[in-house]
Amino acid sequence: MLAASLSAPLWPGLLQAQSVNLLQFPRDLGSHPDHAIEWWYLTGQLYAGSRVFGFQLTFFRSRVPTTQTMTSSFAAKQLIFAHAAITDVTRKRLWQTQRIARVSGNRQLDLAFASTQDTEVQLGDWSLKHHAATYQAHASGADFSMQLSLHETQALLLQGAQGWSRKGPDPAQASYYYTLPQLNANGELQLKGQTFQVQGNAWLDHEWSQSLLPSDAVGWDWIGINLQDGSALTAFRLRSQTGHAIWAGGSFRAKGQTLTDILGPNDVRFTPIRHWISPASHATYPVVWAVDLTRPNTSGQPGTTRYIVQAMVDNQELDSSQSTGAFYWEGLSELLDDQGHLVGHGYLEMTGYVSPLKF
Repeated sequence: MLAASLSAPLWPGLLQAQSVNLLQFPRDLGSHPDHAIEWWYLTGQLYAGSRVFGFQLTFFRSRVPTTQTMTSSFAAKQLIFAHAAITDVTRKRLWQTQRIARVSGNRQLDLAFASTQDTEVQLGDWSLKHHAATYQAHASGADFSMQLSLHETQALLLQGAQGWSRKGPDPAQASYYYTLPQLNANGELQLKGQTFQVQGNAWLDHEWSQSLLPSDAVGWDWIGINLQDGSALTAFRLRSQTGHAIWAGGSFRAKGQTLTDILGPNDVRFTPIRHWISPASHATYPVVWAVDLTRPNTSGQPGTTRYIVQAMVDNQELDSSQSTGAFYWEGLSELLDDQGHLVGHGYLEMTGYVSPLKF
């Protein structure tokens, strides 16, 4: 499923000018400990009869520059953070938890591990592992747990220029970034001792970088949506303190296509429609957005498409102050077309609304 994704269009001269490496698989499914930051981000929508759930499991890796030359087995060369959350849409309830552990390189001592050969990330008994086009995910908190199998149904999608995704006006502000959309998900959720057999669909992002955000960016607004017709939509903007877009981008891949429409900074516009105020952080988040995309229409000419993204539960704010140190909003959302018809589901993420995001 990986080879077909290599046909993504290339921005002329960009990779050569920046000495950017083309991604190679399965190697680049694994960790990149020479890069400053990295994450594997898994989200989706699940069903158990009439019950509807959203889920999120993210593993973050952060390189610690000051310890790289230390020889002690106790030196934290890397830190692994992990966040897990379940949204019970039916009951309007959010469950969340977080973890953090060091990586010294000594597996007998470390509680965390990230393979450089393939996706295999572990923090205690939490894990995300890839084998033969299937991912296994496990996480648990005080009152909930998830054990999920996620099966690839489409080719891997390279974001940006063959996996090099610009995040600002400076070409160095970028990340390596690929997506596996339209994953077929099934498994088990447990909430307060009640077990649900679930199935649905999911989305996996893997991203790593040395320098990601422009200095004047306080955070971002991002969506990753599995459309009902099998298409996949990514859109994001980096936001200044005044709320203006510093940079924007994304991608759209229609079902059955190997080529991806790459969206640049002039092709994506986010406009807030309705806000929600968090009782915990007192931040004000837009929980309904209009997202306008400029991309080729059926005749190959540029045209603008408007979507509405709306949260399925307003209160999906995550408190990660005990790990990454930030509050942010991340939750299951619906995608509507400009006629108000439901066309997809996915996750909306909004950072930097409580305080500027720092890596």
